[in-house]
Amino acid sequence: MKIALAQLNFIVGDFNGNRSLILHHVQRAKAGGADLVIFSELAICGYPPLDLLESGFFVDSCIRSISQLAKELPADTGVVIGGPEYNEKAEGKLLYNSAYFLLNGKIEQSFRKSLLPTYDIFDEYRYFEPNREFSILEYKGKKIAVTICEDLWDDQPVENRFSRERLYTRHPLEELMKSGPDFVINIAASPFAASRMGIKQHIFTNKAKKHQVPVFMVNQVGANTELIFEGGSLIASPNGTVYQQLSLFNEDLFIADLDDVKRSTPGTAEISYDRIALMNDGLALGVRDYFQKSGFTKATLGMSGGIDSAVTLAIATQALGSENLHILMMPSQYSSDHSVADSEQMAKTLGVRYDILSIRELFDLYREVLKPVFGNRPEDVSEENIQSRIRATLLMALSNKHGHILLNTSNKSETAVGYGTLYGDMAGGLSVLGDVYKVDVYALAKYINRHQEIIPENIITKPPSAELRPGQKDADSLPGYDVLDAILELYIEKRYSAEQIAEEGFDRKLTEQVIRMVNTSEYKRYQTPPILRISSKAFGVGRRIPIVGRY
Repeated sequence: MKIALAQLNFIVGDFNGNRSLILHHVQRAKAGGADLVIFSELAICGYPPLDLLESGFFVDSCIRSISQLAKELPADTGVVIGGPEYNEKAEGKLLYNSAYFLLNGKIEQSFRKSLLPTYDIFDEYRYFEPNREFSILEYKGKKIAVTICEDLWDDQPVENRFSRERLYTRHPLEELMKSGPDFVINIAASPFAASRMGIKQHIFTNKAKKHQVPVFMVNQVGANTELIFEGGSLIASPNGTVYQQLSLFNEDLFIADLDDVKRSTPGTAEISYDRIALMNDGLALGVRDYFQKSGFTKATLGMSGGIDSAVTLAIATQALGSENLHILMMPSQYSSDHSVADSEQMAKTLGVRYDILSIRELFDLYREVLKPVFGNRPEDVSEENIQSRIRATLLMALSNKHGHILLNTSNKSETAVGYGTLYGDMAGGLSVLGDVYKVDVYALAKYINRHQEIIPENIITKPPSAELRPGQKDADSLPGYDVLDAILELYIEKRYSAEQIAEEGFDRKLTEQVIRMVNTSEYKRYQTPPILRISSKAFGVGRRIPIVGRY
């Protein structure tokens, strides 16, 4: 039997477009001799559809589209594809998250997801009823175990101390193995996290080795809003090696002979990953798809001469092309000469259009207008924030006039501790670096410069500064980023307490100060633009913290 893995980039709710994309790749697979073509989880509607699943019209459109697809498929080619399915029972949630088997013009069988994740970004039990009955697909003399994403993640490792050893009490593949399947299919929509690529790989290779069967996993690729899907669909051989991994961050189609997979030839014991390269490529895909799927082509951002805006500009150029960027440099009386010069140098290197708009006069006017209400009070953070908000006003004016999306340039370290100005430098339609710690921003800059100097060396080496008052440096308000980021990762990603972080060797007083800054800045993060997710715990939909509270 020849099995095709079709790793595609779907748009949520684009039924006609998704179906055309599916049909095209089925025809390609059939031309290559494939007997069975596998697509990703909820492929018919794109993942994640979220509360669209609460619309009867949306769900009916999904099911009609699957039925229409079945009629349009070439004869004698089986297709496994994800979509919602109505629960006909009188009790339970209205829907199942299902995998449909299509053959000879009709829906032959469906298989339902058993394990419904409700952690991080996932809230599947909000919409779906879990499967409790297990059946096998029999096709062309083979027994096939069909599973959906989390169904093979029942023994995934945990990343924090406040968790059980095993998350689930049910183990779908163990139930399915009782029927003696020849191989396992897993259709997935597993979001990208740079630090978890190896873990993902081991989930599937370990299952294949434990049960001595090949595993064919198809993952969605592309980005939908803040979620990025790297693809990386893979085939795991029974000996626990990777027979084949599909492209990362690109659509791909691969046809494998089942007998070759069983013989494990060829096979790779383990695939290694460059975390920073993955982050760069993932963020570029996230920006590109956000624009293309929203119907926009052009972007703007404020270029300060700092590392964050430089890396954002470089990634945006990769994603959109230099011709689709128009940036502003907005110096004040506190800006250093090299900030503008460095920004100009980078813009010219990339061929990006730029304008220089001084905010000195506007800032002076604001201060003059505010004198009656500010009185004789000394200048403080109020005046610093005014400068940031003037810049945001100019950027949004450019955005409105020309139909651009403003890219936010704040990094995760600053966003975590509230080192940013609401309606100022925290403004934007999409946050590119909001899930990237500052130390990784520097690593990204070095990666971007790996072949030639795109980001001027002076931007990388100079001490970071907001340049909102004379001689200002980030170090005046924050600990060194190497220390800060290590504390933040333990607190945010691993959910360690102050005591546990101190046990890792960090100063207890500093740790408590950092945690206090994170906790009291929740109201700011609540108002940020969507943040592209590249970690296991990003700010946004996957981290729900009360704004009002004492903790």
